[in-house]
Amino acid sequence: MRWSVTLAAEGDRVMTREEIVELADAVAVHSGIASGIGTTRYGAQLSVEADSREGAVQKASAEFARAAERAGLPSWPIADVGVIGEDDDDLGFLA
Repeated sequence: MRWSVTLAAEGDRVMTREEIVELADAVAVHSGIASGIGTTRYGAQLSVEADSREGAVQKASAEFARAAERAGLPSWPIADVGVIGEDDDDLGFLA
């Protein structure tokens, strides 16, 4: 099943446009989009295949961490996670 997972990491400094553009490039392989310009957080929405909601979150979290590393972003803790399956009606926030 295909899932859309939204993740956001929060830290102690403001993200630049260039940093978020790098993140957007890194998540593009997962039909991803990035956000966070001018805020103290960066985020992405990724599309992943998984058998369960929990599996989707695990897979997307790992890809998010790899993308942030490729983009040269700080390794901040994930502050928010939302996930919706292709058959779901509502976005389910987990954290």
